[in-house]
Amino acid sequence: MSNVPTDRKYARSHEWAREEADGTVQVGISDHAQQALGDLVFVEVPEVGRQLQQGDACAVVESVKAASDVYAPVAGTVVAVNEALSQSPELVNQDPYKAGWIMRLKPSAPLAGADLLEAADYATLAEAG
Repeated sequence: MSNVPTDRKYARSHEWAREEADGTVQVGISDHAQQALGDLVFVEVPEVGRQLQQGDACAVVESVKAASDVYAPVAGTVVAVNEALSQSPELVNQDPYKAGWIMRLKPSAPLAGADLLEAADYATLAEAG
């Protein structure tokens, strides 16, 4: 069973989004997604300033098995990226919900209005495969 923290929302494509105190939204991939990918060897983060629509492919995570797109769980502007991932992509495997975050967005609309799943619903989706 994957770890599914309740303090964030989840996209059906296995990204998570957590609203920060400053109104930005931190984004990463779920524990379920990193387990399915296996050991990550490369993470390509988006450029700061890039405008994203919900569902846009915006980053790439590459493992020894495959490369997968990361999709924007909400619309917004990229305001920060996790630079540590360029040297240590394994942070996503080791700590997908803290040290392994991928980007921060300034959302175009409130996170509450996005079509995202609560933790319990996401856990059910992830378990179903």
